[in-house]
Amino acid sequence: MKTLYRYLIISGLVLLITFPMQTVMAGNKDRSGQAGASELLINPWGRSTGWGNAGMASIRGLEGIWSNVAGTAFTKRTEGIVAHTNWLKGSDVNIYSFGFTQKVGEAGALSLGIMSMNFGEIPITTTSYPDGGLGTFSPNLLNISIGYAKSFSNSIYAGFVMKIISESISDVSAQGVAIDAGIQYLTGKDENIHFGITLKNIGPTMQFSGDGLSLRSFIPGQETQFTVEQRSEAFELPTQLVIGTAYDFLFPDDYRFTLAGNFTSNSFTNDQITLGGEVSLKDYVMLRGGYTYESGIWGDIETADKINVSKGLSLGATVQVPLNKANGSAISIDYSYRDTDHFNGNHTIGARISF
Repeated sequence: MKTLYRYLIISGLVLLITFPMQTVMAGNKDRSGQAGASELLINPWGRSTGWGNAGMASIRGLEGIWSNVAGTAFTKRTEGIVAHTNWLKGSDVNIYSFGFTQKVGEAGALSLGIMSMNFGEIPITTTSYPDGGLGTFSPNLLNISIGYAKSFSNSIYAGFVMKIISESISDVSAQGVAIDAGIQYLTGKDENIHFGITLKNIGPTMQFSGDGLSLRSFIPGQETQFTVEQRSEAFELPTQLVIGTAYDFLFPDDYRFTLAGNFTSNSFTNDQITLGGEVSLKDYVMLRGGYTYESGIWGDIETADKINVSKGLSLGATVQVPLNKANGSAISIDYSYRDTDHFNGNHTIGARISF
């Protein structure tokens, strides 16, 4: 089993190094917008979003349930996080997240993450009542992630996540499942060299159904009404392959600077390259920043070249207070900002406790 994981890691690194730049930037622009459940691509956590998920290869703890589940294997005992994201500030869209991870046995960890998107109350309109007056409805997007990761040696960590996906309004809904799998490889004299690979959102197609797709009408020549049901088309999930690396520059007095980057291959949109850095001041204060590049990122949002509202820049900070230095327990506050076009950015704040 260890030989298999080493083979997968080495194969991924070879791909990362030898991939031609034109292939890296090619992406799948023609398929953009054809996948569903795109909320699976949103990272709801405050620490890893502060540098655009550049630290996928070195992430540790609960936030790995989205970035790279192998990172949850580093859980020492128990960790819990609550987070709130003001998504595309000005659009009144909010994301609420909660999760915890628990060490199991000598080398394993179980984790649970819940993400809910709230769009507020939207007026109900019809062709007869285009201005509303019929009440309101509230769309609901809910993702539940259950993960398990394990340390297979001092260098190899791996795990998987099962995701339960639910999308609904008052009379139409869709449910689905997906699986993530991730590997981290740790090496170096001071264990400061990190490599990671994760495959995300693998699962069957989803399809909407419900009374909202039915209508009652009269057939010419008949006096009774008939119910006609319109079937919706099935849609695929937004699969991703992410390959990354990170290097920790360690300094005296527990100061650290981490340089990290990754390549993301998207099945239904442009491929991306992310670079980022994080400075840690004795783990009391952490500052981070990153930039995500994709084809057309510097273009005008009103042209066909740019298909992402993001401008690519991410910034973040963490303030952490140790509760018990002997066992590593601590409480912290995380904040991140992601720059966007036509909105006032994405703002995430989270509270974390580990004990």
